[in-house]
Amino acid sequence: MDDGSILDVGAACQAEYCRQLDFLPFTCQSCNGTFCLDHRTESAHTCPKAGEWARREAEKFRNAPAPNQLKDVDLDSYARQCCKPSCKTIINHALTTGIYCDKCRRAYCLKHRYESEHNCDKLVPLGHVDPPSPQKERGIAALNRLKAWGMSKRANLPSMPQSKAKKNAAADLAAISLLKRTAKGDDKLPQEKRVYVFVEASSDTVTAKIPKGNFFYSNEHSVGRVLDLAAKSLSVSNVNNRSESEEDKLRVFHVEGGSLLDFGEKLGQKVKNGDTIVLLRGVGAGMASTPDQTN
Repeated sequence: MDDGSILDVGAACQAEYCRQLDFLPFTCQSCNGTFCLDHRTESAHTCPKAGEWARREAEKFRNAPAPNQLKDVDLDSYARQCCKPSCKTIINHALTTGIYCDKCRRAYCLKHRYESEHNCDKLVPLGHVDPPSPQKERGIAALNRLKAWGMSKRANLPSMPQSKAKKNAAADLAAISLLKRTAKGDDKLPQEKRVYVFVEASSDTVTAKIPKGNFFYSNEHSVGRVLDLAAKSLSVSNVNNRSESEEDKLRVFHVEGGSLLDFGEKLGQKVKNGDTIVLLRGVGAGMASTPDQTN
């Protein structure tokens, strides 16, 4: 490499008496000058416009609309304080991102981004709230029916006479035995790691070429991995990795547990042999951690 090509990489520090070539130079946000590591701060290079960037940011913060005045304004456009009253963290800037809550229509820091952390259920949504889309309404209706199904299965267990309970237990064992004989999965997976489940696609929210099936998965698989495999087996469209909209995303409902499963959970921690999981769409991320809330 010749001297000319070396000088084309990086930039010379503009600090007086320095002029050091820096391959990863810093740009001052106040004077727009280029400086080396040692002179990157305003005080180090005696910035002629010291404090200008800070004043601009402060002015933007002062001029940003108050939370109770927001209607169709994008919260992500302004550097502001986290909407949790007790939190003083400034969000929506280069160092700290802000997370927008679709339910209460406020922006929060990472610590308070979950609904349970900012008491979302007790807050009145800001601005105009659009009515739920048809897809979301179908998802909520399907979720409620699945919860009712799971509750009925659990409610019937304690009230059964002992003789009937024994018969049901025997029937369950027979059903699991049949499930193990008919289930499909990776034949290389060791028997001790297998979880045998009934898998269904919610006809209310998804279109599946194969509505249901019997499968086994590794107890160490994440729920997200199981969802991908199940969607492929039932020929259900899965755009979870391509869409940011919750209305497009598939979720996994555990009937016996009566709740949606988080994508990161291990299957074996929540589901046992003979359980039923259902794929459904349009129920929203917030319902995974708070399954009893469907508003």
